[in-house]
Amino acid sequence: MGSILNSKTATDGKIVFEILVDYEEALQLKGHVKNIHLFSNEVSDIKSNISLRGKNEATKYFLIPKELRKDLKFNTKVTCQKIETDTKTIFVYMVDKFKLE
Repeated sequence: MGSILNSKTATDGKIVFEILVDYEEALQLKGHVKNIHLFSNEVSDIKSNISLRGKNEATKYFLIPKELRKDLKFNTKVTCQKIETDTKTIFVYMVDKFKLE
């Protein structure tokens, strides 16, 4: 996990962060330096579960909490990323806001 070393406000009102991350975490960006989202473990406050279904509970589903379902479009493109740390596995799902035809 990383940390913010410094922040300042740019002239356009955006915030410029100087961050420190472990080498392994930097590698997970696969060289991408645009469209990066920052998040903190400490912000995650909505509880959910993993549901097990099927023979020998072979199928696993991440359940979407009711408070996060508003305006969620189903049958849309979803991509996923798995981030591994020493103590956690983080799954990031990206759901398109507009249905792709």
